[in-house]
Amino acid sequence: MNSPSVVAPVTGAAGQFLSGAGLLLRGLAVYARSPKLVLLGIVPALLSGILLLGAFVALVWFVDELAALVTPFADDWSTGLRNTVRVVAGLALLGVGGLLAVVTFTALTLLIGDPFYERISELVEQRYGGTPDQVEVPFWKALRRSAADSVRLVAVSALVGVPLFVAGFIPVVGQTVVPAIGVAVGGWFLALELVGASFQRRGMGLPDRRRVLGTNRTMSLGFGTAVFVCFLIPLGAVLIMPAAVAGATLLTRRSLGQPVEEV
Repeated sequence: MNSPSVVAPVTGAAGQFLSGAGLLLRGLAVYARSPKLVLLGIVPALLSGILLLGAFVALVWFVDELAALVTPFADDWSTGLRNTVRVVAGLALLGVGGLLAVVTFTALTLLIGDPFYERISELVEQRYGGTPDQVEVPFWKALRRSAADSVRLVAVSALVGVPLFVAGFIPVVGQTVVPAIGVAVGGWFLALELVGASFQRRGMGLPDRRRVLGTNRTMSLGFGTAVFVCFLIPLGAVLIMPAAVAGATLLTRRSLGQPVEEV
């Protein structure tokens, strides 16, 4: 009699989405209980954040010139119409730049801080019963595989960014619907990126990540979107990154049907 009231809230799309977002909060709680890892987890994110922030500031600084470069067709238009088109182009460039910055930040941070985030992920696994059928992968082989997967994900996100940039020119839709789609797309790529360590620990690669998270797409989107939004907050990416890794480990376990309650 009691089980429907417990299970029902997470069977619908909204429940699954919120359940995925809740994994980030659980990751934050797990991570906060290991103070010795706090500094180690933040340092790689801080280094990546400084690099990516510099790149994004450069984009903002040159956005007017770039907007003019991608809209040569407007050179002979009236001043008002030309300026309007280029403002829209600038906003679209900043939106796509933000999407790429978040995905690239995650990939770069995971590479720089691989030993630290691997440790965080392992601690989460131990807390919830360990890793079934764990596969031991040599450090350098794992790092090369992670780097290759990260490059592929960043490249795909860049390709996805092109139609989003073009759609940004559509009045109203380009300033409302397209940013929402961008957040969802970015969230999906973040989820794929962040579960890398826990999937690799099970001998599973990027195709496996896509397949498994694809069967749990709404929950994965809930988690990834929550991380993406947090990453947009100043210093949010630096502070949340370790918790995102912990939450991603929980997402892996839940997606594979493994326990997510402490033993």
